[in-house]
Amino acid sequence: MRRGALVLVVAGLLGLVLVLSKSQGEQKQSPTFVGAFSAKVEKTNPWTHLKPNAGPGQFQFAVVSDRTGGHRPGIFSKAVQQINLLQPEFVMSVGDLIEGSGDRDVTEKQWQEFNSYASQFQMPFFYVPGNHDAANLNLTNIWKEKYGRRNYHFLYQNCLFVGLNSNDEDTDDPKDNASYKKSRIGKNQRQQLEEALKANPEVRWTFLFLHHPIWNTKELEKTGWLDVEKIMEGRKYTVFCGHLHTFRKYVRNGANYYQLATTGGSSSMRGIEYGEFDQVAWITMKDNGPLITHVALQGIQKEDLGAFESDETGKETKQAKGNVPVGGRVIMEGKPVHKLLVTFQQTELKAGEKGAVASGRTNDNGMFEVYSNRSGPGVPPGKYRVTFTEAPSFVIDANTKAEKSKRIPERYQDSAVTPIEVEVQKAERKNFDFDLK
Repeated sequence: MRRGALVLVVAGLLGLVLVLSKSQGEQKQSPTFVGAFSAKVEKTNPWTHLKPNAGPGQFQFAVVSDRTGGHRPGIFSKAVQQINLLQPEFVMSVGDLIEGSGDRDVTEKQWQEFNSYASQFQMPFFYVPGNHDAANLNLTNIWKEKYGRRNYHFLYQNCLFVGLNSNDEDTDDPKDNASYKKSRIGKNQRQQLEEALKANPEVRWTFLFLHHPIWNTKELEKTGWLDVEKIMEGRKYTVFCGHLHTFRKYVRNGANYYQLATTGGSSSMRGIEYGEFDQVAWITMKDNGPLITHVALQGIQKEDLGAFESDETGKETKQAKGNVPVGGRVIMEGKPVHKLLVTFQQTELKAGEKGAVASGRTNDNGMFEVYSNRSGPGVPPGKYRVTFTEAPSFVIDANTKAEKSKRIPERYQDSAVTPIEVEVQKAERKNFDFDLK
């Protein structure tokens, strides 16, 4: 009996040794956990490192821009599908979502159409009013019925998001009766912004969204924006707007302001070099601040390169009708002049007429094509003064004073004194060769 028990004990010990040795062998072959990765780590490995590009406070959101002012068919509705492929956590806007109308039934139908697209977002979508959405009493009343507030704020991942109404009828000037016709941030809105900031003093970043780039107007003091910037002093913040349908980046008080191009709105669509393209802004919030990327919609495709379906109709741009295509070449001292903005400004106007203004950039060969603002190529028939200035930069720093071109004589840069005047007559095309002597 004792001998049998001893045999069992010895056998058990041997089995335990085998199990332990097997377990130790398996541990030597098991993966090593590094962060979120599980991989077998050796002395040398086929990767750079195993630190994932992610953090507890990292997130991504998108911003869509102007859809209207003569919207082009099938752009915004497709953009919704493209954004769904990118899968941001939510989507912001900067206004001009519908064309707007003095007829309530027409406006209702426009909102119904837009919301049929917005409802297809797989993530939250936040409305911000533009002048086409809420720039008169009738449009504002419809907005209030459908969406309530025209300015608001919310928190996400310890970041403050503020939607502002730059079509504010609240004016600091009691004599200003045409309040809707001027873009501004009124006193009540500024107080609400200040209260939101005081209630959230420890947020890591603040994002402001509005329609108009009102910091770039001649009557800046009357817009309320300087007061907004005083309220924002000491804060880390970024601003997004639209309205002008061309991309620009402004730097003011150390903060970045982005004027987005279009997401289907009227545009000459001459490309990135003009800031005329359909886009979404893509923001990745990192520990040290936002990483801003501008995504051209034509670069977002389905996994099988299949077509995006859309029944979204458009609105024809009236300005393009009757235009004469205009182009040409610029030389100086016998050589082509590149990266110039050639601007045609119409003269001999009748009372009340604004006159056409069109422009084009010269390429490396000095060649240019003229486009009217947000329209197709060319200009209406008429007489024009022609000026030549440096092609504008996409980045405008408020602390840097704009200087006139040192390459081009000053007389060519001012429409009041330029010696070059031309006439565009009805024709299939008009070419001009300009020699800047």
